[in-house]
Amino acid sequence: MKETWKPGNMLYPLPAVLVTSRNAAGQDDICTVAWAGTVCTNPPMVSISLRPSRLTYGYISETGVFVINLATEALARAADFCGVRSGRDLDKFVACRLTKEEAEEVSCPMVAESPVNIECRVTEKRPLGSHTMFVAEVVSVHADPRYLDGDGKFRFERARPVVYSHGSYRGLGEELGTFGFSVRKKAGGKISPKTGQKPPKPGTVKPGLSSNKQGNPRRGERKRRDMTES
Repeated sequence: MKETWKPGNMLYPLPAVLVTSRNAAGQDDICTVAWAGTVCTNPPMVSISLRPSRLTYGYISETGVFVINLATEALARAADFCGVRSGRDLDKFVACRLTKEEAEEVSCPMVAESPVNIECRVTEKRPLGSHTMFVAEVVSVHADPRYLDGDGKFRFERARPVVYSHGSYRGLGEELGTFGFSVRKKAGGKISPKTGQKPPKPGTVKPGLSSNKQGNPRRGERKRRDMTES
């Protein structure tokens, strides 16, 4: 039987991200944030939560912009450093030997070594208690082409992102399935986790056509596109 604990945050793992910001005087900072997430698809919006004591909190409050830089296994040490050291004492870009790049849509630095940089403009600042949540619209995304597959899809697993779980940084494990795999049919008439289709009967598929339906090769693709997130 499970134990009952007092209320607390047990929602783990979480993405470990490097949030870069710039104050009105042009000074830059990096802060590691785990309280970050997606809040809306259209328009694309994200949120981060910061303690008011953090230097980055003041910078974002002044300018209303920031950049989320995804952390990878190669950036794990920098992510930890930027989370425990203050930008009031040193330049974290220099201390971590990170390359600074300028964002395109907002006046803010980006971390060049990060595989994905998400430029954000704050739309709402909401004090919640120990933390203040900044809700922001995504105004631009930069993706490293080294992690694109042949179809132009960004393969996050190739970038080896890290997550934060109750005090530790961890890499991702093996893939357990893809979106919708629980309802796809397996070979032999059962659900197939890869194709989502029944295997074709011998001699029923003409060359160049999908096994979804002859004459309607993209039927399965339309069906998958209709499955939207809740």
